[in-house]
Amino acid sequence: MNKTMLAILDILDKHPDTILGSREISRQLKLHGIELTERTVRYHLKILDEKGFTKVFGKEGRMITNKGKEELSNALVSERVGFIISKIETLSYLTNFDIESEQGNIILNVSFFPAKELGDALKIMKPVFASPYVMSNRIVLAKEGEKIGEITVPEGMVGLGTVCSVTINGIFLKAGIPVTSRFGGVLQVEKEGPSRFTALISYEGSSLDPLIVFIKSRMTSVSHTVKHSSGEILASFREIPVVSIEKAMQLQEKLKAIGIGGILLIGNPNQPLIEMPVGMDKAGMVIVGGLNPIAALEEAGIPTDSKAMAILYDYSQLMPFKEVLKGI
Repeated sequence: MNKTMLAILDILDKHPDTILGSREISRQLKLHGIELTERTVRYHLKILDEKGFTKVFGKEGRMITNKGKEELSNALVSERVGFIISKIETLSYLTNFDIESEQGNIILNVSFFPAKELGDALKIMKPVFASPYVMSNRIVLAKEGEKIGEITVPEGMVGLGTVCSVTINGIFLKAGIPVTSRFGGVLQVEKEGPSRFTALISYEGSSLDPLIVFIKSRMTSVSHTVKHSSGEILASFREIPVVSIEKAMQLQEKLKAIGIGGILLIGNPNQPLIEMPVGMDKAGMVIVGGLNPIAALEEAGIPTDSKAMAILYDYSQLMPFKEVLKGI
């Protein structure tokens, strides 16, 4: 597998329910820095067909197969180092949510869990969504066969969309504040508040979302933290310019007023924040992980499959968790 074929698989993987032709693939390859004619694209597609990584739909084009998805996930991991930070930067730029009108696109995590566990799952997540340890209490819930954006909920599963913490990056960027995402981690919380990170993974050097790694490693105690005000939750550490601290605090209050929390702490200029050092002329910022409700499910033994930073989604289409409960 070379870079070009991996790029083609990546394009097809991002459009799982759409048949793409060589012309459209050629157009989208330019975003990967690859200039290919339609004829050359067809040559690469033929090789992918022979390997079983793509499926042909006559003259209409191709779709990626499960084998292709597996190859994309496993091949050339070194090529994907830094993939997460790149995705964060791209989605931050594309976020266009407006605080004043409460309109526009935010970034959504999409998670799946067994439909037979729906009742128990909602009971487990209810106190989490009422706590300070979620980005927002607004969600989207979908049954098997239904879609969340372009993502179809698999058979026998329930789909849950939660607001991703990278939404904060996008909102801040729109307000003229650049945010640097440094680490995703496990944050220890005491009754007095957040105390320190007990585990960290750098976004710069990771090909996977750190928070999903911590969820699957069962390193959190979100439900215990919500109930007893002490334990371990998912959070991330970010930096903002010193000159923007006052404006960041103003945005924090505005976001709280419309039901978007997530910002736990904003540090002082050029000073460590909960033992974490910051760069020159920077201030630290601790933000809760958008997947904390999913971590609570894993803690309770309910298996989940999550796609962090999955899609851009219209905020107005989300519903408060309590309202979703009433409809079930």
